[in-house]
Amino acid sequence: MSLLKMTVGELLEEQAKQYPEHEAFVYPELGLRKSYQEFNNLVNEAARGFMSLGIDKSDHVAIWSDNKPEWLVSQFATGKMGAVLVTVNTNYRAQELEYLLKQSDASTLILAEEFKGVSYVDILKEICPELEQSSKGELQSERLPQLKNIIILSEKEHTGCYSWRDVVKASQSVSEQKLTERHQSLHYDEVINMQYTSGTTGFPKGVMLSHSNIVNNGNQVADCMRLTNEDRLCIPVPFFHCFGCVLGTLAAVSKGSTMVILEQFNPETVLRAVKNESCTALHGVPTMFIAELNDPNFEKYKPTTLRTGIMAGATCPMEVMKDVINKMGAEEITIGYGQTESSPVITQTKTDDPIELRVGSVGKAHPNVEVKVVDPATREESEPGIPGELCTRGYLVMKGYYKNEESTEATIDEEGWLHTGDIAVMDNDGYLEITGRMKDMIIRGGENVYPREIEEFLYQHPKVLDVQVIGVPDQKFGEEIMAFIIPKEGAEVTEEEIRKFCDGNISKHKIPRFIRFTEEYPMTASGKIQKFKLKESALASLEIRK
Repeated sequence: MSLLKMTVGELLEEQAKQYPEHEAFVYPELGLRKSYQEFNNLVNEAARGFMSLGIDKSDHVAIWSDNKPEWLVSQFATGKMGAVLVTVNTNYRAQELEYLLKQSDASTLILAEEFKGVSYVDILKEICPELEQSSKGELQSERLPQLKNIIILSEKEHTGCYSWRDVVKASQSVSEQKLTERHQSLHYDEVINMQYTSGTTGFPKGVMLSHSNIVNNGNQVADCMRLTNEDRLCIPVPFFHCFGCVLGTLAAVSKGSTMVILEQFNPETVLRAVKNESCTALHGVPTMFIAELNDPNFEKYKPTTLRTGIMAGATCPMEVMKDVINKMGAEEITIGYGQTESSPVITQTKTDDPIELRVGSVGKAHPNVEVKVVDPATREESEPGIPGELCTRGYLVMKGYYKNEESTEATIDEEGWLHTGDIAVMDNDGYLEITGRMKDMIIRGGENVYPREIEEFLYQHPKVLDVQVIGVPDQKFGEEIMAFIIPKEGAEVTEEEIRKFCDGNISKHKIPRFIRFTEEYPMTASGKIQKFKLKESALASLEIRK
């Protein structure tokens, strides 16, 4: 399969020509529907608006918002006029926002007024007090000298800030011809997107992705799901993450599919949208699917049109996968695996893979992608069946970390292999199983223990809704195993019951010594469970017990 040699903007233009009247996106909660031709027109208008504000090719435009229509339009508008879209985690607060804006050299910030009751405007003013005395487009910030333009997604006027309406109005001063010239000057191998890694260790790093990286990854993800222009993909995952803006928007646009978009995740809202909009595909991390399956109104909105979708972003429990297939009807649901540094998907199961492979593996490498499993100590390639670090090479590898050559060199070796830091096992047919992060592996008394294996086993307990396993320090064994369990609603379960369930079914050294019941896990905004925070709380509580 040959790679696409086109920019993000060209991808949309192609679909606007091919399917002008076909629905491009729907916001069910806003009553908003646009065809591909209308979508392309909105994108051109915004791109000209950005140019009129003096935003040049390769300038960095940060966006800090939930999945608003303007986010979607901005993604493709920057893709046409050449600015690099820098995505900002919706959970960020003052210190993190300041770090990202400074490190990324962002000249423009697009932001929502607020998110989940938190005023983004107040946070911005905290780090840019000069905004109160600024004129639009002329911010002079002591802490953020590069930042000039602030665009607030609001009808309300804010001192020193443009509204989205201002951007649209300003587009009239830039001709279609000027936009065309700018668009034609772009090359598919240039950086167009920058996403900051979660930063669970050290400061977040800016991953530089090109048009080619994300356009091709989106297209290959869509091929794995067998998406066509007849499909309707529900996207409740955040746009600031690759899951939303590559596996979601770019995958859909690459085939002329309809995007059914939710601004924020809510399990009942997702089920209602899937039912009312006859969605054939649905994306989510496992915790989202768990919430949907356990929603009190599941039977009322039970999906009848689902065929496919992607479960990714965390290890996918076998029981959950079976329920998504059997109860939600998504018989062709796929598992995707990857990371931001690989645009993001490296491997994916196919719709016709046998159920065992779709629940027991993360699939095979995409076309035009190389993968290998290496011994972390020697970097020699491992034999099939032997765990090691997963490495990948090909069009999908990032351009590097922004202004961080040291980390780039530590992650991408001299031969172009990206070292993922994930432990994997490959079978004789090239199917991969991810058994954990290298840093999550538990070494108990000299034995390597992979949390995923214990989690998969405990998911089978009838009273367990969700489970996460971590290692905690131990004087005798080096590390001991601790399980954090969310019981099913209304279920009474004890530590003794869990240990009894393990006894005789898994090796003695894998039975958790510590078991804690909880109602929720600490999560990132993209739905990933933060095991390092579980470890912090575990250490605090175990310290008390000593």
